[in-house]
Formats: sequence, C-alpha cells, structure tokens
Amino acid sequence: MEISKEVSELGLPSSQRRRALKAGAAMLGASALGFPAIVLGQSDKIRIGHLTPLTGFLGALGEYAVMGIKMATDEINAAGGVLGRQLEVMSEDSVNPQVASTKAQRMIERDGVAVLMGEINSASALTISQVAARNKKLFLSVGARSDSLRGKDCNRYTFHVDIPVTVLVNAAGQALVREGLVKGKRIYSLTADYLFGHDLSKVAKNFFTANGGNQIGDELVATDVTDFSPYLLKIRQAKPDLVATNLAGNQVTNFVKQYAEFGLPYPVAGFNLNTADAWASGEGNLGGIWPTVWHHELQTPASKAFTAAFIKKHGKPPENHAWIEYVSLKILAQAMNQAKSTDTDKLIAYFESEAQFDLLKARKGYFRSWDHQLMQEAYPFTVKAKGQAKDKWDFLKFGEAVPAANQPLELLASVKADNVCKM
Repeated sequence: MEISKEVSELGLPSSQRRRALKAGAAMLGASALGFPAIVLGQSDKIRIGHLTPLTGFLGALGEYAVMGIKMATDEINAAGGVLGRQLEVMSEDSVNPQVASTKAQRMIERDGVAVLMGEINSASALTISQVAARNKKLFLSVGARSDSLRGKDCNRYTFHVDIPVTVLVNAAGQALVREGLVKGKRIYSLTADYLFGHDLSKVAKNFFTANGGNQIGDELVATDVTDFSPYLLKIRQAKPDLVATNLAGNQVTNFVKQYAEFGLPYPVAGFNLNTADAWASGEGNLGGIWPTVWHHELQTPASKAFTAAFIKKHGKPPENHAWIEYVSLKILAQAMNQAKSTDTDKLIAYFESEAQFDLLKARKGYFRSWDHQLMQEAYPFTVKAKGQAKDKWDFLKFGEAVPAANQPLELLASVKADNVCKM
C-alpha cells in the first residue's frame, strides 16, 4: 500500500497531507500486526462483550439481564466511568452454545473487548469460558448455574456470580426436609435435558438419598417441549408423595400452568425457578417450595433503592437476572478501579484476593480463590394464599436468607475436598 502516493494525489494542503500520512501509517502498522481496523480510535472506551439468551426458552430472562446491565452502565458512566473512561457494553443474543462461542471470539478479535460477561444457559457459558481461556481474557459468568462449570470444566479465566446447583438444592432442600416432604417419601422428578438440568438432577438425587427420600422416577424433558401432558399422565400413574422439578426457563412456567389445569393433588417443589418464570405462571398456578438468589422485596436499603429506580425506569419490578447483571457490572467496575487496570491477570489477582463486594444484600460477597465461585446469601420462597397479592408480581412469599447471619456463607456450597476443579 503506497500511502504517500495516494495522499499526494488527493490534492490536500500540506498540513492535511501530513495528518493523512500519519493516520495511514498507523492503519498500515495495525494491519501488519493483525489488529482489526475497527478497534482504531476506540481506545477511549472500555468495551465489554455481553452475551445472554434473548430468544428461546431462556429469552424472557435475557431481556431482564439486558435491562439490568444497561442500568448499571448508565449509572457508572454518569458517575465518571471506570479509570476515567466510559464503559461500552455490547449486548447480543447468545442463541445457543455454538453461536455463543463464535460471537465471543468475534468480540475479542474484531471488537477488542477487555472482558466477556453474561450468559444464563450453562452449555453456552461453557463454550464462552473455553473461548476466554484460549484468548486469556476474563469471563465473568453471570447467570449460569451448572456445578460442572465450577468443577471439571473450571478454568483460571472464568468467575461465577450466580449461585450454583449445589446451593440451589440445599437452599430448597432444607426447607423440604423441615416440611416433612423428603424422609420416607416417594419422589418423582422432571429434568431439563441439557447440561444444567443434568447437573441439577444429580445433586438432587444425592440430596434425596442422603435425607431418606425415594426417587421413583426422573424424566428428561427437551428444552423446546411446551406440552407436558405425557409427563403429567406418568405422574398421575406413579402417585408420588412429591413432584420435584429440575426444569429451566419457561419449562417451569409451562409445567406449573398445565399441572394446575390437570388438578393433580401431589405437592410440587423445585430446585430452580427464576422470578420472571414464576410471575409468568400466574397467581393460583404455582405452589410449593423453591430457591432464588435475590428478590425485589428484599428490605436492605441498597436493594430497595435499586428496585425503586428500576420500577421508575421500566414500570415493573426487577427480576433476579436484572439484579445479578446490575451487580455483576458493578463488581467488574470495582475490580478495574481497585486494580487500576483492565489487564486480565491483574483483574484475576484482585478477584482471587477474596475482596468483598456489595450485592445489595445484608452481607457482602466474595469470590473463592480456588473455584472462582461468588459466596453469597440465597433465599427459599413459597407462594402466598390466593387473593393476598397486591399485583401480578406480588404472589411470592420469601423466606429468610440462607445461610443465616451467624453461619458462614460457604455452608450450603460444595467443599474443596469434593470438587475436582483444577485451575
């Protein structure tokens, strides 16, 4: 590329020719080094590659995720940004594991992102974490819950914000034990047929066995199933003492609606239910005991302020994925400011120092250094009696935080001796 000849032929004044020559030389140098030209001129902003499902069975959750991270971005930028620079968050539909991997690689190579973050689908989170490891980029896995991501599939570049499967099972399971719904009971399960569901089923089975329960069935359900009548007929035939679901996303909504229509008398509980899916089920359809990582009725000052701001902006309360994306970007901003860098190794070192983060809860959280899991409170919830709800978002009844205030945050989590994670 003969830059000087091309510029001279433009007939520009000498000062403009000099500027054009410098710009052309810079572009040529970047091209020779393999850097995409699109990155040039964007160094003033810190770019974050955000992937989350906006379609499919998790799409409703992804919509809240985008609302939450955008709210955090706006607040951080209005307060001066990070390291004196504005954040630019690029949110895209991860679609499925293959597309998620491709988009993550593109965000690194073409868009020059400093960090990858987001995701809800555990299978997609796995492929993104692999891209992050190959490229030595930090991946803040926000909403994926599979234990294997923190176990056999862990890597140095991935940190996990949401509560994992083991905590979900223990949080709801202890409540089921107290209600006398496990010991000596016949339990029938339905399981989402992908990575997260398989992990959840494995941990739930171990919990039932350890607490004297007898699992008499566990049906795998494809993530695109919307008609649950074949499974409901099997449940009716089995006559269990408890129906325990290991479903995900709108699977839960469709199941509980159809379960209510069938009028089956067996109590239902589950080890995974996001509040958006609970709201979508409608008052009178949902029952039983479930776990969650956060809810909009939490009465800490910070949580109340966040909820009020979200309602003012969107006209409805924040779902738990809006909250977790919001606090995750705040966590990342704190790490960058404290490390005084966007460098991957420096951010990893800061997270592994077990620094504490405000999660809008009564207790702060921290990442464990050996499996990169954020330690935090969780909550069991049930359903209010019909007619008690003030509006369509008000029919859930939340319990006290677990672990309790006088117990360690790691009480419900896996222990190092039982984890195969090797960084």
